[in-house]
Amino acid sequence: MPPAHPFDDDKLREECGIFGVVGVKDAASFVALGLHALQHRGQEAGGIVTHDPELGFNSARRFGYVRDNFTSSDVMESLPGPIGIGHVRYSTAGSKGQTAIRDVQPFFGEFSMGGAAIAHNGNITNANALRRELIDRGSIFQSSSDSECIIHLMARSLQRNIPERMEDALRRVEGAFSIVAMTRTKLIGVRDPLGVRPLVLGKIGDGWCLSSETCALDIIGAEFVREIEPGEMVEINAERGVESLFPFRRQPPKFCIFEHVYFSRPDSILGGRSVYETRESIGRELAKESPVDADLVCPVPDSGTPAAIGYSLESGIPYAMGIIRNQYMGRTFIEPTEQIRNMGVRLKLNVNRALIQGKRVILVDDSVVRGTTSRKIKEMILDAGAKEVHFRIASPPTAWPCFYGVDTPQREKLLAATMTEDEMTKHLAVNSLKFISLDGLYRAVGESQGRSKECPQYCDACFSGEYPVTPADMVEKGFQMQPAAE
Repeated sequence: MPPAHPFDDDKLREECGIFGVVGVKDAASFVALGLHALQHRGQEAGGIVTHDPELGFNSARRFGYVRDNFTSSDVMESLPGPIGIGHVRYSTAGSKGQTAIRDVQPFFGEFSMGGAAIAHNGNITNANALRRELIDRGSIFQSSSDSECIIHLMARSLQRNIPERMEDALRRVEGAFSIVAMTRTKLIGVRDPLGVRPLVLGKIGDGWCLSSETCALDIIGAEFVREIEPGEMVEINAERGVESLFPFRRQPPKFCIFEHVYFSRPDSILGGRSVYETRESIGRELAKESPVDADLVCPVPDSGTPAAIGYSLESGIPYAMGIIRNQYMGRTFIEPTEQIRNMGVRLKLNVNRALIQGKRVILVDDSVVRGTTSRKIKEMILDAGAKEVHFRIASPPTAWPCFYGVDTPQREKLLAATMTEDEMTKHLAVNSLKFISLDGLYRAVGESQGRSKECPQYCDACFSGEYPVTPADMVEKGFQMQPAAE
């Protein structure tokens, strides 16, 4: 099954967003609103689990958007209770036709001391080895998700209660995980020791919430309290509040730097920094590193907009909306027949012809993955009468796949893995193409001295090929990591 739209197929996709709340009336409504704010992190499917003291655990899992599934009174009335968690999912291209509803999180398990549900953002890099071991020991898996390993590890743990069993299970897990889980009375949040994926804590009235991003706190009127720290586990009870512990060995954090570039919403706060302001700073750095004479700076909507504004402010070249995005183009707008697919990005983007004609245009985008969309946008700009087209990219070349929770093509399909910058310029047939440097990106996110070569401050494996956690499952399948000496 082809991707729903060619434009969607040429961007890296965060695979999921998580949200949980405790100590509120009608928790499911708050969870649905939170997931709606996190929809950019996953559009394929969503799920909510709640617990009611009288009716027990209830769940609903659906394919499609939150707004299409978790707004009807019938669904929401089936999810009563003061505690709930939810998950939005995006997986590999075309998988909606192959994925069973049982793959949609949150996952639920019934243990001797009561039930628990879990929602996971990230990727377990030793999931295949864990799955083989668990199946050999009698576990019966219901899904193809790596996250289900955690439930089975919890079931086999000998610890006394669910939080301790979760801690025990996560000690066996390698890779990246931010987790929101729940028991009958507790909301639990955990981040892996490297803190690759985000997780934040909020306060709403007498209740508490956990979220992938701060923008989901805003939508429900919650107060942002703090980020869950790398390696931290919080247990939240409506009566006792937040209890914190650090069950894992402390390590230098490696937050995903691409969250700053693209994944997170621009109105979120990451590491105490506005994502929007960081992206504007990236544009400023890009203008310093790669200036060019031109008449207009235009973003590739919407992800390139803050960086384009920064480039314009730093360079003094006027900013203009040279490309207009059709805001109402849904992923399932029309059956993607060959004829429709050949229309390419024109279904989603249109050139502002009157503005572009006769101009030298700088196009600012967040990344180049396969390059297919970049070529089509360039052709649209030239067809509209532009004199020159210069691409400026607000991230370094994406040359390596991500194994920590991002849907990345195979390495040979990444343009930067097979071509130099000059070769990419010729391939895209543009007047110039420049990426921000790794040091420039680090400066833009607040590291004034740039990237530390001895111990990089972020996970930047998709740019550098330096993986902070060995992707054991992929190495077993033949993935060749970059030699340490390079």
